Amino acid sequence: MAKFSKTNRVAPSAPVKTSGATLTHERGRGAAPDLESELFLMAATYLAGEDTFYESADEREARFVELVRRVVATNPTFVARLAPYLRNKLKIRSASIVLAAEYVAAGGERGRPVIDAALQRGDEPAEMIGYWHSRHGRRLPMAVKRGVADAAVRLYNERSALRYDGLGRGVRMADVIELTHPKARDAQQSALFTWLLDRRHHDDAVADPEVLPMLAAAEDLAAVPNDERRDLLDERGPTALAEAGTSWERLSGWLPGGMDAAAWEAVIPSMGVMALIRNLRNFDEKGISPAAVETVLGRITDADEVAKARLFPYQVWAAYKHAPSDNWKRALGQTLELTARNIPALDRTLVVIDMSGSMQARVSNRSVMSRVEVAAVMAAVTVKRSANADIAIFGHTNQRVKLRKGASVLGSVERLVSMIGVVGHATYGHTAIAAHFTPRKHDRVVLFTDDQMHDAGSVNLSDVPLIYTVDLAGYRPRSLPSGGRGRYTLAGFSDAMFSLVHTLEAGLDADWPF
Repeated sequence: MAKFSKTNRVAPSAPVKTSGATLTHERGRGAAPDLESELFLMAATYLAGEDTFYESADEREARFVELVRRVVATNPTFVARLAPYLRNKLKIRSASIVLAAEYVAAGGERGRPVIDAALQRGDEPAEMIGYWHSRHGRRLPMAVKRGVADAAVRLYNERSALRYDGLGRGVRMADVIELTHPKARDAQQSALFTWLLDRRHHDDAVADPEVLPMLAAAEDLAAVPNDERRDLLDERGPTALAEAGTSWERLSGWLPGGMDAAAWEAVIPSMGVMALIRNLRNFDEKGISPAAVETVLGRITDADEVAKARLFPYQVWAAYKHAPSDNWKRALGQTLELTARNIPALDRTLVVIDMSGSMQARVSNRSVMSRVEVAAVMAAVTVKRSANADIAIFGHTNQRVKLRKGASVLGSVERLVSMIGVVGHATYGHTAIAAHFTPRKHDRVVLFTDDQMHDAGSVNLSDVPLIYTVDLAGYRPRSLPSGGRGRYTLAGFSDAMFSLVHTLEAGLDADWPF
């Protein structure tokens, strides 16, 4: 009986599961996810209105909506819990709005809190209504009305009104108020709602400075004659702009002659981290002072400020590519580390990056970033934090990449990105794993990919005990089974997805992270 008393380690299970066979988009023999897994993988990578390499925007939206409806019919609680996770942890706006709206459209119960939880920025109540009107008509169900009203009470304030109630928006804040009838939380918000309604329907809306001081200050600033605006900026710049809730975009339109060093220095204290890193080139070109440079450096490397900004790691890389001075580059390395806190140290790991043609497609039409760059950023962080980790790339062929010992994360990303195209444009990822995985050196593989392999099902990977596939596109076919036996799937552009790895590496079964 001794053989039955031996300790046998059973591989833990994970929530993203496959339940059948299918073909990848490159005709490899892959696996089909179950419904919840397919919805999760798509939602975690979904950007509304964007084509991907293998699916058009319309095809992708239709698949997403159909998945929501099917899962609501069998597991509505899953969808209700997924919506706030997408918005708050994975930081995806469009997917959470679509998911919450379609949850209600499919008949999901208690839709009010689902709608409310999906909306976390001042423009999103209007976006929810705009989405509903475009997909389901002008009549708003009570769950949508009340959920949007709850969000409006939580999100509408003087600053959000100045930032998001633009005249060119199809649905204005006043429209949200008229359609959903939110109950103001106090006298100040009641005055704000009245001001928004007056501004929507009349030209003579005036904010009471005793009740709405920021809006009143903004109105006063707008009334300053053009030939006096430079003098005001010189005399009271930072204070006047902060009191009026002035963004750099509004300042640029208000100030004759546009932005110079003095203008940037006046508005920098009011800018968020995202705005700061996107304007580093402007700061250099206009020649802001050394003191202002130090202010910016301190802000973009402050852990609390970076967390509040909700940056994706790849957005820091985008800023780095356009930052002309070494000062910014060094600081952005620290910023990147702060945005990728959840990426674990995984000693003795083979990290593999998909550099195929489909991965070279941009993340969105408005982005200059490709999915392979997103992969390179996350891969470089993983290698930096892990002892005895190796990295390989693949397309039609594959090769090991030597990163300079002690190189910064951003320097390593530069090296990896410079190799795009070197290995061709096909997708022979399993061949690459088999070629570079060495059992005496490696305990696991972390694969960054859109997972549409040519060679899926045709390569023996039985000597690889553990493979984490990080899915950056959310297509339905999987190149490997998932959910147990050492084969696991993560998804998204945020480091939050790596929380699953911490659980599995501890030998524990992992459930959905929401």
